[in-house]
Amino acid sequence: MTERPNIVYILTDDMGYGDISCLNENSKIPTPNIDRLAHEGRIFTDAHAGSSICSPSRYSILTGQYSFRSRLQRGVLLGYSRHLIDPERLTVPALLKAQGYHTAFFGKWHLGMDMRTTDGAIADDNSGRVRSLAYKPDIDWRARIENGPNSLGFEEFFGISASLDHHPYIYIHNDRFVGECTTEKSFSTSGYDKGPAEPDFEAIDVMPRIASETIAYIEQQSEPFFVMMSTSAPHLPILPTPEFQGKTSIGPYGDFCVQVDDAVGQVMAVLEHRGISDNTIVVFTSDNGCAPYIGVPAMIDKGHYPSYIFRGYKHDIWEGGHRIPFVLRWPARVDPGTTCDEVICLSDLLATCAALTGTELPADAGEDSYDILPAILGAALSGPVREATVHQADDGSLSIRQGKWKLELCAGSGGRSSPTRKEAATMNLPQVQLYDLERDIGETTNVWAAHPRVVERLTSLLEQYKEEGRSVKR
Repeated sequence: MTERPNIVYILTDDMGYGDISCLNENSKIPTPNIDRLAHEGRIFTDAHAGSSICSPSRYSILTGQYSFRSRLQRGVLLGYSRHLIDPERLTVPALLKAQGYHTAFFGKWHLGMDMRTTDGAIADDNSGRVRSLAYKPDIDWRARIENGPNSLGFEEFFGISASLDHHPYIYIHNDRFVGECTTEKSFSTSGYDKGPAEPDFEAIDVMPRIASETIAYIEQQSEPFFVMMSTSAPHLPILPTPEFQGKTSIGPYGDFCVQVDDAVGQVMAVLEHRGISDNTIVVFTSDNGCAPYIGVPAMIDKGHYPSYIFRGYKHDIWEGGHRIPFVLRWPARVDPGTTCDEVICLSDLLATCAALTGTELPADAGEDSYDILPAILGAALSGPVREATVHQADDGSLSIRQGKWKLELCAGSGGRSSPTRKEAATMNLPQVQLYDLERDIGETTNVWAAHPRVVERLTSLLEQYKEEGRSVKR
């Protein structure tokens, strides 16, 4: 039996399925390091985030629970949001830490943490009363941060609280700010994101800092370890460093993706330098699909389709919103150059890590997490790994996928693509969408009226998942 593997989980921010050249032969973005990872490992062609937006997707990765079961019913957290994950809930790092792993997280968190204001209260920009970048609480920059990554099983944390268009602009190390925000900055051309900043903090430096912190950790860490590298790219603001500018024909977004690929190469290099590649699982994936506001029409004009053949983008209930790249390499156990078309979800990480370590999950953990280790290892499967998979759109709309059928409980995109919720209402569109993904991967023809029994069956299954508080039977 192979000794317990190290795990390196690379989570990119808004990188589309079609942005990876080994997944899209017509991609205008060269990704040689990710391609090498795939050549030496396994591509999952039908992998999904639990949501088409960031915070709920990340919630499901760490907890193995769909985020519609949390307080976050729609949208995302912002820079000062209170913690979303209950510290009493079993998480991936907590499970692995209990099994002797050292655990670390570097990069964008976006799952909330409790920051103290100067009057001793806890800041909260996502309470339902305040949900705006205009919220600028008087933070006590010297106070300890509570209920962040270190409270959830990560022994080491260095990163930022949310996206780089959400202030405060300051690094956090474990449960302390690195410095104080004594000025204000904006990293957009319009200034909509202007807010508290530490004087030396610059958005363009964050992506290389995340990579360097991850590399330094791997260089020094004893085995076994679990590290998440959560990149700030290619999310807005799109700021590739000078050495990557002009690397593609489609502009700064493509260049930023190349910078992400370079970070993947750095991770692979340090694993090889240390001689631990063979028994290290490296996962490359994304938290949701490509964002629609990064100049998609101009890229399409140049022949680059960031959502590949799928309809929609980040925020949407359609495939382009949540079908994401997922490449895994584990030379000791996984055959190189292989693919798997099983439907998997990022929420499956918890149950899979439990299987890797021979741990039994308690009844109140991983309610929506399936063990995909057999699919990773290429074992013969007696049936689908997952009974069904639930997805969440930006506006909170849900869909459920089982086999070739995908039922979407909204009239439009559920996000920002047309038709939006408002547009769908004026068009009198049906309140459900049903697609046969075997015949219609582009989700162009809504066949709900022709298959009422399928609609009824999938609706009933989703209601069952809601009522029982879980989708996995253990």
